[in-house]
Amino acid sequence: MIEGVFIKQIKLFNDDRGFLAEVAKESDPTHRDFLLYCKKVYKTRPTIKQTIYTETYPGVIKAFHWHKKQWDIWFVLSGMAQIVLYDLRKNSLTHKETQVIFAGESNPLLIYIPPEVAHGYKVLGNEKVRLLYHVTEVYNTEHPDEERISFDDKKIGFDWRTKNK
Repeated sequence: MIEGVFIKQIKLFNDDRGFLAEVAKESDPTHRDFLLYCKKVYKTRPTIKQTIYTETYPGVIKAFHWHKKQWDIWFVLSGMAQIVLYDLRKNSLTHKETQVIFAGESNPLLIYIPPEVAHGYKVLGNEKVRLLYHVTEVYNTEHPDEERISFDDKKIGFDWRTKNK
């Protein structure tokens, strides 16, 4: 697991009407751990400044990008995604490590992605991925806090093909 990445398993509360899921809550242990980590490592207490919603079609790969200051907090609302993280931070204990997370309807997770950790995803199956994410910086079109790396970058070396076993 990449240093500074936090993952919360989302519990579904089911009844005869459907289900309810508490996705993010300030008092959650995972969120408290995230805030403590930010205070220790970044000397700051980040706040959510913008929420973004996106839909991605089956088979599409959206990768890679990363931020200098911004944390992303991802939640896949529907569909299934193969999420890939790659640690670019030179001073990190997990520098150059890759982490793969499968998230979505079959595995509801809240994923905290630190600055300088490249991230992207591939839509799995035949349904769109609907992704909701909170960010700690407002998107600035004049000076975006976003750097791009090709999905097939040799430095990362991630193989996006499905491995039949």
